[in-house]
Amino acid sequence: MTMHASVRRRLLNALWAAPLIALSVGSTSAHAASAAEIDAQVNQALKDFQKIDGASPYLKIAKGVLVFPKVYKAGIGVGGEYGEGALRVGGRTVDYYSTAAASIGFQLGAQAKSIVVIFTQTEALEKFRASEGWKVGVDGSVALVDLGAGKAVDTTNIKDPVVGFIFGQKGLMYNLTLEGAKFTRLKR
Repeated sequence: MTMHASVRRRLLNALWAAPLIALSVGSTSAHAASAAEIDAQVNQALKDFQKIDGASPYLKIAKGVLVFPKVYKAGIGVGGEYGEGALRVGGRTVDYYSTAAASIGFQLGAQAKSIVVIFTQTEALEKFRASEGWKVGVDGSVALVDLGAGKAVDTTNIKDPVVGFIFGQKGLMYNLTLEGAKFTRLKR
């Protein structure tokens, strides 16, 4: 009986650690992405974003657009996510960023999603760019716009200084939030 309990405990520990190990391995290879690769992925993500009903008005008023083409999340009770992207101002890339977050609670599975964060006010963009690391909910809030299947963006309330969109979800995990995500400028 003791041996079975020990084996069960090891298996449980391995299940808890698997998502974190996968994310750390994935983030190591993600750092290998070149600026050109990130820019190409950002271009595609913006094309996909513009196909969503009502998304274009947000891009037209944007002072800056932070795009993470693929953010990968995995979790079994404890989870984490990571992705790399670019900040565009005036249609051109000005900086590269990573996003990372950890979470605890009911979660099981893995997911890939795209994130677009639009700065609608110059002051909010400048505050973001001046920060060493910007954490959603601590350093600033992001009004998250729900883009579920078949939904259109509501453009009647474009008053928030920072607006976030999560779209293109692929995988078996449900947790659409930016709360707790940290955006950090990459050294290139």
